[in-house]
Parts: sequence; C-alpha cells; structure tokens
Amino acid sequence: MIKLFIIYSIQFFLLINNLSAQTGYELAKKLDNKDKPQNMTSRISMTLTNAKNKSRKNVMISKTANQSQKQMIWVLEPKSDRGMSFLKIEREDRKTEMRIWLPAFNKIRRINANRRSNSFMGSDLSYEDMMSRSIDDNTYLRLEDDQIEGKECYVLEVIPKKSVNTSYSKHRTWVSKENFQIVQETSYDKKSKLKKIKNFHYAFVNDYQIISKIYVEDLQKKHKTDIYFDQVKIDTKMDEKIFQEKSLKRLPLN
Repeated sequence: MIKLFIIYSIQFFLLINNLSAQTGYELAKKLDNKDKPQNMTSRISMTLTNAKNKSRKNVMISKTANQSQKQMIWVLEPKSDRGMSFLKIEREDRKTEMRIWLPAFNKIRRINANRRSNSFMGSDLSYEDMMSRSIDDNTYLRLEDDQIEGKECYVLEVIPKKSVNTSYSKHRTWVSKENFQIVQETSYDKKSKLKKIKNFHYAFVNDYQIISKIYVEDLQKKHKTDIYFDQVKIDTKMDEKIFQEKSLKRLPLN
C-alpha cells in the first residue's frame, strides 16, 4: 500500500511539473483540444443592468453544432423582441458568417467585420465575443500563476496577430489547474485599457462540464450582463439544415 502511494505521488508530481513547464502556446493548445459536445440546445436568460442599476431581461433559445462552430439563437422575451434571431457559421477558412433577423423591419442584416464590436442584444457581449478564437490567430504568453476565488490558475496573455480584425489589443485568461476550465478573462481595448471582465461558472451535463453562468462587465460603459444557461441538452439528434438563413424566421417548437 505504501509503495503504491509513493508511485502515485511521483506520477502526480511529474504531471504537475510537466504542466508547470509548458509554454503559453502549449497550454492554449491543450485548452483548444478539450473534448466538447458535438451539439447542444439550451435556454439562455440574460439580465442587463446599466449604470443606474436598472435591469431588463432577455430569454432565448440556442442551438449549436460542430462544437459551436454553428449557432442559431431565437429571442423569446421580451415580447417586443420576440422573433429576432441570430445565425453564426464559422468556416475552416476563418471567414465567419453572421446574420440577424429583425422582424420589425422585415429585414435580415449581415454582421460584417467592421460591426463585430457592436453589442449583441444590448448585452456586454459583442458579436466578436461570440466567435471562437482560432489558436493560430494569436500569440500566447504564460504569466505568473494566480489564484481566483480560491482556485489555483494558469494565466495566459492572448495577443491577436496584426492580421486579425479585432477590437481588442489583448486578453488575459485564468485557467483552473484543477479542471482546466476558463475561470476568468479580462479584455483590453486598442489603447490597452481594461475594457471587460468575464467570469465563468460550470455545471456537469452527462460527462461534460458545460458553462452554466457568465458574468460580463464593461468597465468603460459601467454596464453588466448576467447570462444563465439551463434546459441544456447535449449530443442529441439535430438536423443541421436549421443552420441556414431561412431558419432565422422560424421560431423552434422546442
């Protein structure tokens, strides 16, 4: 028994030392390669709070496929926005398509590159925030390890390459050493001033840890958004034909 304990202790020590020796890019690559559900359906509730502490709430249905490279979101509440919808398709050539359906104007609007810093549904998430980051579009610096909410974390500085069209100069990302999930991220504007803070919380769904809550605060606008995910279903039968423009005008039945 003592011998086994010593062996496991040595293996754990070697594992920790191996992770500690990894570069920022190697940690980012490991994060990028984590297992993710192939598809997911969820209900999203967003509470938006402005500088005067006045709040409003949005409720939406989200469907994703291809590990979130495809996404449809339909707005259910408030009643004045019901029927609005959003489509995102990320392609291998890194050309992401985004469209939004505005029933009040009977118009589908394309979200082009110079509008991706705009707010999604009045929240503190921009359209850019909703895109996956290609690992090769950034450089990664490993900073000194830190602790967030009692959790030991690796800290990465993520710097977009000059060829990338972005509204940010850099991000700092805290990754839990325990479960290798992102715990917190700070994002900086083009003048390197702190713009946003994001905090992430997770819940187990089947064998995956799925985001259950995101808190986003825009420090410059003094505005914050609490985003909750529930009624989560993963890796179910899903017709990927829904991820096309004509589906924007069709609220899902479930």
